[in-house]
Amino acid sequence: MSDWHINIVFPLLTSFIVTYLAIPKIIHFSKLSRLFAFAGGRNSHEGEIPIFGGVAIFAGLLFSLVFWAELEEIQFILVSLIIVFFIGILDDLLSLSPFRKLVGQISSILVLIYLAELKIDGMHNLFGVQTLPPWISVLFTIFVVVVITNAYNLIDGIDGLAGGLGAIASLFFGVIFLLSYESLMQHGYTEESIEVGQYAIISFTLLGSLLAFLRYNFNPAKIFMGDTGSLVIGLILSILSIKLINNGINIPNIEHSTERGPFIAIALLAIPLYDTFRVFFIRILSGYHPLHPDRNHIHHALLDLGFGHKKSTLTLYIFSFLIAVISYFMIDMSLGLSIFILTFIVLSCMSIPFILLQNKNRKGEK
Repeated sequence: MSDWHINIVFPLLTSFIVTYLAIPKIIHFSKLSRLFAFAGGRNSHEGEIPIFGGVAIFAGLLFSLVFWAELEEIQFILVSLIIVFFIGILDDLLSLSPFRKLVGQISSILVLIYLAELKIDGMHNLFGVQTLPPWISVLFTIFVVVVITNAYNLIDGIDGLAGGLGAIASLFFGVIFLLSYESLMQHGYTEESIEVGQYAIISFTLLGSLLAFLRYNFNPAKIFMGDTGSLVIGLILSILSIKLINNGINIPNIEHSTERGPFIAIALLAIPLYDTFRVFFIRILSGYHPLHPDRNHIHHALLDLGFGHKKSTLTLYIFSFLIAVISYFMIDMSLGLSIFILTFIVLSCMSIPFILLQNKNRKGEK
């Protein structure tokens, strides 16, 4: 049996089937227990929607990874995921304070850093910095994982959005790691090739769970992922990003370079990351706390323009996919220049809905 099947098809199918079969049971249990997200306030949905879709996503991930991955290689990644999973469960049930959530997230990150030995070791000559001192490496890794994880938590505002963006990112991560694995296997079965193969499995396992979840979450949603799902997805994408940042791109027809890793990771997570930084910047300028809730996210602007859930979600899917494709043609640039151009493109495109909304509101006032 080929490695191609083991790294893609079976993990993806296993996580898809487990998640797909689990969701109806969770919906039934949520209805019996009255565990809903209620309409009103900043919520853009109507009616009572179960909020524990993240449990099904996690179940699919865990079952598939235990079955298909090399447990010795990913055991501490699973420990970190389990910690975040229970943080999400507690938050969905009890609404944890931001501080308690942060403490829980940091504990899971420390497992990654000190037990899984997964941290960002260098800046790849960005701002003239190569290798990071150990303590800065730890702090920077914590910062990156917290930002990515919470960016996915914040982008989970309309039907199908967080799940779809996560699926697109995991697809591209999976393809990159699979091609890197095949490239490394040309030089024999090594420890590095085994490790990269595990990250391909993780990527496609996440993809399978999210595709199954989207069957029930795409508008009109029958279930939400809750903080349980968004935190788990964010952590896995953080793990994949750190691995890509450290290893870089190592695929056929492209010269291997670790400098390309950070740029591609940012590009694959562009919408949640840039939207979060943009919203935080606006809140701070307006005199509010960065975590103060509002309706300034990109999906809120699209909804206010009358796009609706489906059209807003599909628009951001297309935007995310195009960013990933465009980034491929920018990988020969220097790291600093490529990130600068990407930032300009993403923020310029993100500003369009807000400009249109301002014009719409001005016309409505006349």
